[in-house]
Amino acid sequence: MFKIETPEMINKTFRLPLKLVQELQTIAQNKEISLNKLVQQCCEYALKNLDKD
Repeated sequence: MFKIETPEMINKTFRLPLKLVQELQTIAQNKEISLNKLVQQCCEYALKNLDKD
């Protein structure tokens, strides 16, 4: 049987520099994804590639 699974989500507010947000918005528009999804993917990538020292 087909089952739809949704990950648990939480809302948080972060303060980011205007220039960074504008750059992220441009990338999201060019890649045709939401800004939220782009930020999520950036954070996941950064955590996976974090220097362990």
